[in-house]
Amino acid sequence: MLIKNATLPDGRSGIDVLVREGRIAALGPNLAAPEGVQVIEAAGQLLSPPFVDAHFHMDATLSVGLPRVNESGTLLEGIALWGELKPQLTQEVLVERALQYCDWAVAKGLLAIRSHVDVCDERLLAVEALLHVRERVKPYLDLQLVAFPQDGLLRASNALANLKRALDLGVDVVGGIPHFERTAEQGAESVRLLCELAAERGLRVDMHCDESDDPLSRHVETLAFHTQRLGLQGRVTGSHLTSMHSMDNYYVSKLLPLMREAGLHAIANPLINITLQGRHDSYPRRRGMTRVPELLAAGINVGFGHDCVMDPWYSLGSGDMLEVAAMGLHVAQMTSQTQMRQCFDAVTVNSARILGLADYGLEVGKAADFVLLQAGDAIEAIRLRATRLLVVRRGQVLACSAPAKAVMSLPGRPIAVDWRAPPR
Repeated sequence: MLIKNATLPDGRSGIDVLVREGRIAALGPNLAAPEGVQVIEAAGQLLSPPFVDAHFHMDATLSVGLPRVNESGTLLEGIALWGELKPQLTQEVLVERALQYCDWAVAKGLLAIRSHVDVCDERLLAVEALLHVRERVKPYLDLQLVAFPQDGLLRASNALANLKRALDLGVDVVGGIPHFERTAEQGAESVRLLCELAAERGLRVDMHCDESDDPLSRHVETLAFHTQRLGLQGRVTGSHLTSMHSMDNYYVSKLLPLMREAGLHAIANPLINITLQGRHDSYPRRRGMTRVPELLAAGINVGFGHDCVMDPWYSLGSGDMLEVAAMGLHVAQMTSQTQMRQCFDAVTVNSARILGLADYGLEVGKAADFVLLQAGDAIEAIRLRATRLLVVRRGQVLACSAPAKAVMSLPGRPIAVDWRAPPR
């Protein structure tokens, strides 16, 4: 395959990409097409590495309305609702829903997902189901699983034992939820235990951390401390971190360097953070999403996650990471040219770093995984939620879509509408 005349997210244009045996063999302007190679004319459209979702819950996806609807739309009712639903789950249904969601993801150019999976069910049904799904989708999607003690590592009986069982079965990452423990002290203890377990097993860590409006929640500080103490730099992620939105500025000025020193990654989940946080406020009402621009300015890698799609916490969503990037851009007021591109990076290269995807990127020698978007650049892709014209994995086309177009018959002006920016 030879992609001709593409624009890349870094702004380079007129770029050709030659693919051989599932890898990028050459990249640059005016590449010659070897005999027998399929040539695809990009016509200046944006060629991006695939989208990456750094934070998702695939065990709950597409279960909206079961066993009832989350009437309040709150985080706590969602957690209670998930507790009601768990006893009714079967492995077959979990696999079916997850596979359907993976189909949606691929169609949207989303080829890597980190999914948390609840380990507090003694049966470990969801764990076994998603391990099966991981193998099923391996040829076309990277699915990374996090052992997640949804009901609290120390608060739920046998949660630690179940988490270790899940890791023994092949789950990839150690998860936690310290702010959901009974006390702040128990939360801090859970962080210590989980980081030590990850260090002992050579695994990554991704914790739901400080997912509240409480300005005194301090678990990411503890996470940074144990990350550095145990030499886990670069392998640990704090997800959500919504309490940072409410913290005192002086304390944050101390916290950000600690996080940077420890090599922590951070994940914001814009669609869900803006929906679930600030629920105890009247007005003014807090947005609740973590301090993305400040984290980036401090040199901390920030990715975005979808978190939920049609589940007990969120009844909307479609697997479109450009929707996530657009919400993050608006909530964080990241509207400079550089910041808008950073939001695109948050659903591509930054999240790939969080997952540790070594074979990712538009570089010679990397896997030929990419998405051709109906947009002239990354900002336009976010603005339009651009159509995925081609989705390619290891040099094979997995999905394609016709360009978005409306044929109009205006009085005296029959035209086909093009939503892209006009030429300058």
